[in-house]
Amino acid sequence: MGSTVLSLRIDGELLDRLRQHAAKRGMSVQDYVVRTLIRDDFDERFKVAVEETEKFYGDSRGGVTPPVDASRGVTPPIT
Repeated sequence: MGSTVLSLRIDGELLDRLRQHAAKRGMSVQDYVVRTLIRDDFDERFKVAVEETEKFYGDSRGGVTPPVDASRGVTPPIT
């Protein structure tokens, strides 16, 4: 996969905040913006995939979910 140049005109204050966020992570502004966009794109594609799965199998949120035992991180058996 190749790369393409994208030129953006953004507010100076936004650029300063992007620089701060990138610096906290030891990244360049370019890398920070690209990774943020990739993450947002993944989140959107994942959401769509979940919705499609729910359409195919039925929405699981309407059912009863057994409680989780927080101390062990497992769902106890229903007796």
